[in-house]
Amino acid sequence: MMQQYLRLKAEAGSHLLFYRMGDFYEMFYEDAVRGARLLNLTLAKRGTSNGAPIPMAGVPFHAMEGYLARLVALGESIAICEQVGDPATSKGPVERKIVRIVTPGTLTDEALLPAKADRMIAAVYTARANRSERSGLAWMNLASGEFWVTECTPDMLETELHRIEPAELLCAENLHRNPDSGMALTALPDWHFETDGARDVLLRHFAVDTLAGFGLAELPVATCAAGALLRYVSRTQTQSLSHIQTIRADQAGQYVVLDPVTRKNLELTETISGEASPTLFSTLDHCQTPMGSRLLRRWLHHPLRDNAPVLARQQVIAAFLSAPTEGDTLDTQTPLDTLRQMLDRYPDLERIATRIALRSVRPRELASLREALGLLPDIARHLQQAFARQPTLDAYIHNLSLDPGISQLLQQSIDPEPALLIREGGVIAAGYDSELDELRRLASDSGEFLVELEARERERTGIPTLRVEFNRVHGFYIEVSRGQVDKVPAEYRRRQTLKNAERYITPELKTWEDKVLSAKDRSLSREKWLFENLLEQLADCAGALSQCATALAEIDALAALAEHALANDWTAPELAEGTEITIEAGRHPVVEHSIERFTPNDCELGPQRRMLLITGPNMGGKSTYMRQIALIALLARVGSFVPARSARIGLIDRIFTRIGAADDLAGGRSTFMMEMTEAASILSASTPQSLVLMDEIGRGTSTYDGLALAWSIAHRLLTHNQALTLFATHYFEITRLPAEVVGAANVHLAAAESSSGIVFLHEVQAGPASRSYGIQVAQRAGIPAAVIRHASRELSRLEAQGNPTPQLDLFSAAVDAEAQSSATDSDEAASALYAALEQIDPDQLTPREALDLIYRLRNEHL
Repeated sequence: MMQQYLRLKAEAGSHLLFYRMGDFYEMFYEDAVRGARLLNLTLAKRGTSNGAPIPMAGVPFHAMEGYLARLVALGESIAICEQVGDPATSKGPVERKIVRIVTPGTLTDEALLPAKADRMIAAVYTARANRSERSGLAWMNLASGEFWVTECTPDMLETELHRIEPAELLCAENLHRNPDSGMALTALPDWHFETDGARDVLLRHFAVDTLAGFGLAELPVATCAAGALLRYVSRTQTQSLSHIQTIRADQAGQYVVLDPVTRKNLELTETISGEASPTLFSTLDHCQTPMGSRLLRRWLHHPLRDNAPVLARQQVIAAFLSAPTEGDTLDTQTPLDTLRQMLDRYPDLERIATRIALRSVRPRELASLREALGLLPDIARHLQQAFARQPTLDAYIHNLSLDPGISQLLQQSIDPEPALLIREGGVIAAGYDSELDELRRLASDSGEFLVELEARERERTGIPTLRVEFNRVHGFYIEVSRGQVDKVPAEYRRRQTLKNAERYITPELKTWEDKVLSAKDRSLSREKWLFENLLEQLADCAGALSQCATALAEIDALAALAEHALANDWTAPELAEGTEITIEAGRHPVVEHSIERFTPNDCELGPQRRMLLITGPNMGGKSTYMRQIALIALLARVGSFVPARSARIGLIDRIFTRIGAADDLAGGRSTFMMEMTEAASILSASTPQSLVLMDEIGRGTSTYDGLALAWSIAHRLLTHNQALTLFATHYFEITRLPAEVVGAANVHLAAAESSSGIVFLHEVQAGPASRSYGIQVAQRAGIPAAVIRHASRELSRLEAQGNPTPQLDLFSAAVDAEAQSSATDSDEAASALYAALEQIDPDQLTPREALDLIYRLRNEHL
């Protein structure tokens, strides 16, 4: 047995090997030590090797899924080894083989997959193509059959990986990567990514002569990644990947790009602290099906650039909301309510279709599929009759129209209440197969025969306490109490001796036992064969079932967005072809649910007004205001309605955020270094179609370093990048930027002082703020009163130092004279300017006055 185990372990490689032995999956040697540590199992010993005990640890086969889930969550991969031989005919150990490999990215079992999130597996490869270095990326959702590829520049690879969020990443052994949190890394031999071999793998799987039809002709590096990925996934599954019927090229420019920092700061599906709620997804997720929730999650991470597909989604939502309601009572159910109630009765068809293709579907999943298929005509009819006809809805209705033969086959073949597993029997419906029905009758009708036999034997032997019974160990037997043994006939053969009784078998009972027990075995064997044949028939329908599941998921996601829009007074945004964001009375889609009264605010950004300089007190709402603008723009590009009185959103290629403070201790980067790194990324990549959120840039260093950097970054964004920018700052000197450069405007979050302290109005008003109210905010935070009084005195002293000196007035007059001079007297004016400059004593100027002089000279181009 150990020889067999070691051969299989060599095949499993670095994966943990679950070796089936009876009712347990056992691990031996290093796997046992590792598995016991990871799963908190008892480490036992069995046999010896070279005189040393062999470590052993195991888990019950019926509880395997729970242990698998724990191991996969830890990033482990497991090879499942099953007994495939017949113990009755085996000479030596029962034949075993590895039937599948479970890795973090290749999960298909319902118990192992999160219901509302996808588990992607991706492969990445970087090589030179067309005279430049390119990164090819391929990813697959094995649970749905989706297969995608794309290419990007190496510096965009991290952004693409965060968009896809793979649970497992494959790369060549020579490519050294540090996987992000939650991403298991698997290194493959370099030859898996070799061009010809990767292309051959794809050609064989899709049974084609060229990959040009899939759009891969111009993606040579991505083709290498795709071939390696398909080879790896095929090795982990025992069945062919027939549900992966196509591969799609993800075109650059199809989605609004969101880098990892932006996804984190906007809290799309995870809060900054790592919680699942409250986020934009948790707020909007009113989906009735798991597949609808997963699709909505994907949409939020993939806002679209083009207006046409966005408008198509928006029109479906509008149709759901505008459908007329019959009756005029307040409690009348709307067509949208009816639709959502219908959707609530559907199982996860997407994953059931995949498990049918992989031949791993369970009987009760087929029963739920049978019920779901019976409901499809009703939902298709409701879509046709209750809502305005349009191309998108017509496409959904078409995909919901499945061959009625699938439903009929399931109705005939699957028992109304099937067992959990096929090995338990009771899965195939009565009447579906006459041979199975006969075997079941033989196996189950023994009760009448046993009662008759018992009555007959009692009368014949004169033993009134004689009983005919059955157990799984000894089969059928006649039990006689010890005091009646002398009355037992000669043809009785002793089968078992108990303390107070003897158990016998007779030739007649033995004949019946053989017949009944063989009928049970043959019944289970026949049922398993019928079930496998049924899966073969259903596998041909997996593609149509998958399309149906996709249609239901889209209907569910759009119905959820419509429900949220109706309940929260959201409106349809106007989609513009230019670059602009105009919002009237906008609200934060998440925060508006967490406070009693949310103050809505306007925003106007466009070609002539590209930057809003936002000032105001801490806790005044600057960050909330900035985030709500970004989220409204993102929702509009998803196709959703938005939380505003009205909105007009133009084309956006990227959304950037530089919000909050964090360091990277492991990477040796300080908070300020992280801040500057993010700012550098924004300055290098943002375009006139980008939306940029910059919050308190430059605060991680000295005041004047930070001020100079903040000014220069804002100036660069406005004049060079020309991005639509929301720039929040406490450096009031920057509020002079609109006077210097066209396209910037000042706004501030209003606040007021009262007898009880500062009051935040959360209202965006034109112009710069008059002060920061930092001391007042500190007081509300609980800073001791003595510190507050000391800070107030120090603030008064610093402000007094900032009053203009006579020397500064003299210099300002000289600047005015030089600026207004004509060409004929410019030399004389310049001499006066220098003379004035020489009279200034630098020690008597505050740093703020010195900056004022610099800004004044620059504004006059001196």
